[in-house]
Amino acid sequence: MKTGLPSPGEQAAAIVALADKDLQDGGAGQVARARAFAEPLLSGQALDTGEDALAHADGVAALLAGVGAAPAMQAASYLVYAGDYLNKPEEIVAKAFGESYASLVTHTRKLVQIQRAAREGEALLSEGGGKDAAEQRQQQTERVRKMLLAFSRDLRVVLLRLASRLQTLRYFAASKTACPQAIAAESQQVFAPLANRLGIWQIKWELEDLSFRFLKPEAYKELARALDEKRLEREQRVEATRSAVENDLRAQGLQAEVQGRPKHLYSIWKKMQGKSLSLDRVFDLRALRVIVPEVADCYACLSRLHELYTAVPGEFDDYIARPKPNGYQSLHTVVIGPDGRTMEVQIRTRAMHEHAEHGVAAHWAYKEAGARGYAGVVAAGDFEEQVAAARKAVLRQLLAWEREFAQSEDAVFDDRIYVFTPQATVVELCKDATPIDFAYTLHTDLGHRCRGAKVDGQMVPLNTRLKNGQTVEVIALKEGGPSLDWLNTELGYLQSQRARAKVRAWFNAQVQAQTIAKGRELVEKLLQREGKTATKLEDLASRLGFKSADALFEVVGKDEYSLRNIETLLRPPVPEADEDELLAQRRTKSSSQSAAPRGGVLVVGVDSLLTGLARCCRPAPPDLIGGYVTRGKGVAIHRSDCSNFREMARSAPERVIAVAWGERPEKGAVYPVDVVVESNDRQGLLRDILEVFAKEKMNVTAVNTQSHKAGHKAAPRLAKGDTAWMSFTVEVSDSARLAQVLHNLAQINGVRGARRR
Repeated sequence: MKTGLPSPGEQAAAIVALADKDLQDGGAGQVARARAFAEPLLSGQALDTGEDALAHADGVAALLAGVGAAPAMQAASYLVYAGDYLNKPEEIVAKAFGESYASLVTHTRKLVQIQRAAREGEALLSEGGGKDAAEQRQQQTERVRKMLLAFSRDLRVVLLRLASRLQTLRYFAASKTACPQAIAAESQQVFAPLANRLGIWQIKWELEDLSFRFLKPEAYKELARALDEKRLEREQRVEATRSAVENDLRAQGLQAEVQGRPKHLYSIWKKMQGKSLSLDRVFDLRALRVIVPEVADCYACLSRLHELYTAVPGEFDDYIARPKPNGYQSLHTVVIGPDGRTMEVQIRTRAMHEHAEHGVAAHWAYKEAGARGYAGVVAAGDFEEQVAAARKAVLRQLLAWEREFAQSEDAVFDDRIYVFTPQATVVELCKDATPIDFAYTLHTDLGHRCRGAKVDGQMVPLNTRLKNGQTVEVIALKEGGPSLDWLNTELGYLQSQRARAKVRAWFNAQVQAQTIAKGRELVEKLLQREGKTATKLEDLASRLGFKSADALFEVVGKDEYSLRNIETLLRPPVPEADEDELLAQRRTKSSSQSAAPRGGVLVVGVDSLLTGLARCCRPAPPDLIGGYVTRGKGVAIHRSDCSNFREMARSAPERVIAVAWGERPEKGAVYPVDVVVESNDRQGLLRDILEVFAKEKMNVTAVNTQSHKAGHKAAPRLAKGDTAWMSFTVEVSDSARLAQVLHNLAQINGVRGARRR
């Protein structure tokens, strides 16, 4: 076995020798030339599957020839594997065979690397268990399917990989060597559906059968024994029946093309499992397809077949008269053939056949996800439509491809790319996505903390545009956030709208946090000034109609909610009447107590002293009262239960003096008092309250109303459904009358409470 690569001199000599060959010897010479180039490089070398490299290349070339691929494709099968043993494979192949082959070698070798990485990632996922791991594996498989087509811009690469995988499975089957489960599963879940979607039926069927054999050996052997005949024998029986039917129809004057094939083992097993059928109920183990020019010919052929063979009752479907929802049309019947075995026959026109094979109702769509469906198989939506469009434009002639390039399908997947994480997980991104887009796709927090990236092991700028098949590793800080530069479209850091939205959301959250912090600071300072630091912030917010304290802080921080609303709720300790306090102008002490009436108030022990009623509590007879000597305005008269009076008495007890109401109040004297009403707001509320005051012959001198919407900032006007706080200043001669008035106010519809302030 070889242990090293040919020297540059040996490679150059090989190029010169090949360049001197006659290139006019046709396709066979092209294949022979490629093999001669690869043979010294591949001889004695082994692939990672254990296969002999040259034997594998020979098998791939033979497979491609068998499905009708052009000689150029067969030649490429040698050059791709030879590239693994060249120092500069793309450069050397380009000089010896041209840029077309060099491009094919580059793409195919890259695709092989992606497959290996994907299998490693699949193995890591398989180590985990449970439903989540199964879903992740399913998603990974579907992304690999999409990526294979998206990455392979030249679909020759796909055909080459399909043939290579089939050759590998043949090797394991022929050598009776255990096939790795990852390779068998990938063949069944990725390559067989891909061949199916591209219309390469021959490769698809064999991939499925061999994968089935390795993944479920017991079920495979049991089904093979039950069929009691080898595939070759079944094919010969089908061919004999096909030829007999075609000859008979032509003898009847019907221009019919009859196609036939035996049903493959995996297809039989899948139908049995999906529809819970026993083998004797699978009527289409062998099937014929009859293609005729006109619709009338379909029914004529059906009539003739039922004359020749016995129809199985209940096994006839007229999809011409009643097409399937996807537009598929055909006649289906099951008959008993000359050998006594059942056989399914499909009859359709050429137009129906073209539609079923290449149109919207492509074979894979109606077979795997038809109206009845089975085995839980469903169509994959837009991806399938894209593949169908590509087939219609290019892949119909795939097996007869003679051109070096196939570019007409390039636009099919131009809007998506597929890259790998270091753990070989496939990640789907938008076209021209950057490493930051990649990071945000994996996790929002990882995107915020992203500060660098490696692509295929090399450090790159964060605005580098990624390409299909690259492996991307994100370098992130433990903490951090995005940069505003990322939102600058001219710098090209972000291509994904979803990633842009996440960056904007981060900055919006930062601004909101700053606003809430500002509002919290303002509210807490207010509570300190008012001596209410023990107040619970959540309770305060709830009393003001907000869902949370943060909601209150946010509107305060935005200057959308006045702090005066909070002051009103807390009963501010600094009323207007007590702002300027002055010492009494004159204080005369007496050996005995004397009293001097002032405005109906007796100041005990002091005469000729100015008195005034405090506005914070608005005392009125017969309230218990106390006096406080102010600076400049004499004695302020407070109610004894006034919180402001108690606070001032605590801080300056020497200023407190005894006072009492005069025994003979002035005739017609009235005193202002404040009444607070809390109610559900409604139309006519203010009118109903004023009517109560009018009935009691109380003069209202001031009204102040305010409302809050639940969970929202205070509204400037009352609205239906709000909570209303209403403050009234009324004149009374005796505060004792207020008890009945407050009781009457509480009886008004919607009023929650009425109290004196």
